[in-house]
Amino acid sequence: MTGAGEWLEVESLDLDGQGVARNAEGKVVFIDGALPTERVQVQVHRRKNQWEQASLTSLGRESAQRVRPRCPHFGLHDGACGGCKVQHLDAAAQVAVKQRALEDSLWHLGKVRPERLLRPIEGPAWGYRQRARFSVRHVVKKGTVLVGFHERKSRYVADIRECHVVPPAVSALLLPLRDLVGGMDQRDRLPQIELAMGDATLALVLRHLEPLSAADLERLRDFGRRHGFQWWLQPKGPDTVHRLDEDDGTAPLAYALPEFGVTMPFRPTDFTQVNPQINAVLVARALGLLDARPGERVIDWFCGLGNFTLPIATRAGEVLGIEGSETLVERARDNARLNGLAARTAFVARNLFEMTPQQLCADGRADRWLVDPPREGAFALAKALGELAQTPGLAAPGWVAPGRIVYVSCNPATLARDAGLLVHQAGYRCTAAGVVNMFPHTAHVESIAVFDRPG
Repeated sequence: MTGAGEWLEVESLDLDGQGVARNAEGKVVFIDGALPTERVQVQVHRRKNQWEQASLTSLGRESAQRVRPRCPHFGLHDGACGGCKVQHLDAAAQVAVKQRALEDSLWHLGKVRPERLLRPIEGPAWGYRQRARFSVRHVVKKGTVLVGFHERKSRYVADIRECHVVPPAVSALLLPLRDLVGGMDQRDRLPQIELAMGDATLALVLRHLEPLSAADLERLRDFGRRHGFQWWLQPKGPDTVHRLDEDDGTAPLAYALPEFGVTMPFRPTDFTQVNPQINAVLVARALGLLDARPGERVIDWFCGLGNFTLPIATRAGEVLGIEGSETLVERARDNARLNGLAARTAFVARNLFEMTPQQLCADGRADRWLVDPPREGAFALAKALGELAQTPGLAAPGWVAPGRIVYVSCNPATLARDAGLLVHQAGYRCTAAGVVNMFPHTAHVESIAVFDRPG
């Protein structure tokens, strides 16, 4: 147990942005607000047999990489916004910490060391976030409406008046949105507002639990006109999202990947990357690493709307995009047609969490793979590939494993798990890996890794 007044030496940061130290008994202590190399005193608020969780109370030696947080709502105190976790760490140091977290995960969880470390992909540290989900709460006791992220480790909505990770135009809407909701008839039945931005359009999705009155709809229209954005309404699940007014004068939501001559229309509840500048660089980096040649066939697993599929199709001979949702697959087909790439692409819907060696072979031989799964990773895919390598008789006649796999990950733990299967079961080498700083000032680690099949 950490003793009262005991000084701890912080060794590293974990994947939640907490400092990691050991007390006099050797027990691991996770410390909110502490940074590597610092000497700190803490208040323990949770104890387990193998670890303790604590908050920083005194700082005896400060890290040279500690900086003053830019946002006034950041901190460890009650009511502090939980949207960012590491604003107190220099932005360049954040990237180095994430690179170390990736390397540690690959080794400790997958027993894999990349042969080459890729240069980190970085971009703007502020105003970068063009997707966000703001919680909304009418607090009767305070006589106000709150619009923002949740408080740190709390279900309550933080009382924020500005946000520096969203674009300034969005930050400037936070207080007007509070006034708007406060004046609506259904102010107690509006739990969230979701932000989605394209290259030329800002959209807000209002979740409402009861039908909106005619007066409320007119309030929304007037607010949208005055601030120049489009409203979408969501009465139930994501499939119920619809635009309030198709003729509100705003352009359709879309983002471009100019290097490949591709434009990607999307709906505000579709998955798109929160950071468009980083996404553009990530797509270019991934395609450079994939190195697809004219005449080659590529499979893009977890293809979504075609964020990677369509750019790949400008380089390769044929691309098969595979996704778990029939609706997403149809949207990806539409995007391929819009960009004149229908002849070089095909899309199918399949449950990618239940892949088998037989199904893998049925999708046909491909020279290269691009894998971009959700946080759960691509375990079934990597396992099936490993089984085919371990039992060659399972493979269909003429089927050969891809020569190269580029894996884009939003979770270093599941990447490490899958990397272990690809290297130790499927016979690949991890030839390169590096981080993508998609979410500055958070502990979120996005990464990219390359796997090559010998021979």
